[in-house]
Amino acid sequence: MPKAFDISNPPFDRLASNEAETLRASLDVAYFRPGEAIIGRDAPVDALYVVIKGTVEERDEAGLLALLGPKDTFDSRALVHDQSGHAFVARDETLCYLIPRKTALALIKANARFAAFFYREISQKLDELANDEEARRYGSLMNAKVSELFLHAPSFIAASDTIEAAGHRMREIGSNALFVRDGERIGIVTGMNLSKAVVLRRQSIQTPVRELANFDIVSVRPDDFVSSALLLMTKHNKRRLAVHDGERFVGILEEIDLLGFLAGSAQVIAGRIDRASSEQDLAIAARQIEAQVRLLRRQGVKVEVIAEIVCDLNRRLMSRLFEMVAPAELRTSSCLIAMGSEGRGEQTVRTDQDNGLILEGPIESDALELFRNEFSGALERFGFPPCPGNIMVSNPAWSKPLSDYLADFRRWIAIPDQAAHMNVAIIYDAQAFAGNDQLLGKAKTALIDLIRGEQAFLAHFARAIDAFETPIGLFNNLITSEGSGDALDLKKGGIFPIVHGVRSLALEQGLRETSTDKRISRLCDLGVLRTDFGRDLKQAFRFMLMLRIDGQLAASAGTSGTLVRPAHLSSMERHLLRDALQVVKQFRDIVRHHFKLGMF
Repeated sequence: MPKAFDISNPPFDRLASNEAETLRASLDVAYFRPGEAIIGRDAPVDALYVVIKGTVEERDEAGLLALLGPKDTFDSRALVHDQSGHAFVARDETLCYLIPRKTALALIKANARFAAFFYREISQKLDELANDEEARRYGSLMNAKVSELFLHAPSFIAASDTIEAAGHRMREIGSNALFVRDGERIGIVTGMNLSKAVVLRRQSIQTPVRELANFDIVSVRPDDFVSSALLLMTKHNKRRLAVHDGERFVGILEEIDLLGFLAGSAQVIAGRIDRASSEQDLAIAARQIEAQVRLLRRQGVKVEVIAEIVCDLNRRLMSRLFEMVAPAELRTSSCLIAMGSEGRGEQTVRTDQDNGLILEGPIESDALELFRNEFSGALERFGFPPCPGNIMVSNPAWSKPLSDYLADFRRWIAIPDQAAHMNVAIIYDAQAFAGNDQLLGKAKTALIDLIRGEQAFLAHFARAIDAFETPIGLFNNLITSEGSGDALDLKKGGIFPIVHGVRSLALEQGLRETSTDKRISRLCDLGVLRTDFGRDLKQAFRFMLMLRIDGQLAASAGTSGTLVRPAHLSSMERHLLRDALQVVKQFRDIVRHHFKLGMF
């Protein structure tokens, strides 16, 4: 039947070609007048409906729940789970495709990916989406361009230059391969060529590299596919390719970099950080971290794994910088801490600096001031802009003795205001990454002990979950802001309420975990949250972090990347975003009830 049926509309895009033909052959079309009941409440359902034209109201006993439009599907709950409890009524003249119950159930039984769409739990839907992405993104990885890979800058030597000169040049530029110019011929000589000539063949280091160079080079262009480069390496048994843009050689592609691109090269970056001997070395590694995020996202790596890798690399980077610029006294008598999303291990794309220093005791002021400026200045040169709120090592308010922090804690709790609440959140989320980590441990113990039993403080602290509205309407529609170009702020409306609500519950329980994910698990273990809801909350949070990463990677310089335009999302992503935001609304209600926020 109707060939116009859009098989690319989720979840039907998960059907195999023969399954899609089975579906098309069984389709019917029905017309409904305004106000006509399509499915009655608690009535048996004999078909799965897909809206072609018009608007359908979903209602329960309390009234209108959602408005469904073209390409929306209903009612899978009644079809799969035998009852819905909801009624579906045509608001205006409506056309729907009807998929017979027997056909729909047969497809659900035969195709697990198609069936996943009809699960009740958002966690199951999001798990299935992650699996789909992993399979889809690996194919796109092979279709990446050579220009997206790390290329060694081209460096030329004359064929008459010696092995000794070539070795010195390689060390200077940090590369293992050089182009060799011999008249009209261009070749390549590698560090392995030099080693074999001197060690195995006992050749003099004054031997011209002409005798060692390989002039049978294989080239690719910057806009060639990665898959083509891999094929050429395999076909010609090459460990490196020359990259030529049609006019000149623009680089050398090493086998290790190509394989690192396909398999992930976080360990390579970590090694470069650990071996760094100068700030310039660290600056190079810092630039590679953001490229690593793009690679991992393209590979379909789960968002929580990306965040863990990025935070580990950032901490290694800052720890190594600390070792370089901090005087010996400071390295043993202070603790460098990361705060905010970096402290929680949820940082994905580089943002502003959010760090501090806890001193064991007073230190000579000139040495401390010099360190503050050198550390924060180096991070800014690495691409970490200063924190707009000045929460960073260069600010004396966030780099001082432990005793001063403890005095601050007492003041924040005795005279709580918005700034005090923010500061408590900052310290509670902090993670040590260099120096004496026992100092942060003592600070957190003191903070938790001071807050224990302070229900009024905790309630006021938790009220920040209502600082921003969740951008989901009464009728399950996504609410966008016209001033933001029909976009919604994912951080304010979705991510922050989860982070802060979980933080508030965790602080009340005195938990030491810093990541939102681990805090949710512990809250479930303690019975503060139901296990099934905790699972949904985790998956909703991860899904929104995934959308945020995509927005950040696509955003132009100077933009936050947290604005999401529903029109730019796939139908499945919009559907899941609605589900995720509904979970956020439920969680806010749980936090309000738990802390009795209605009394304030």
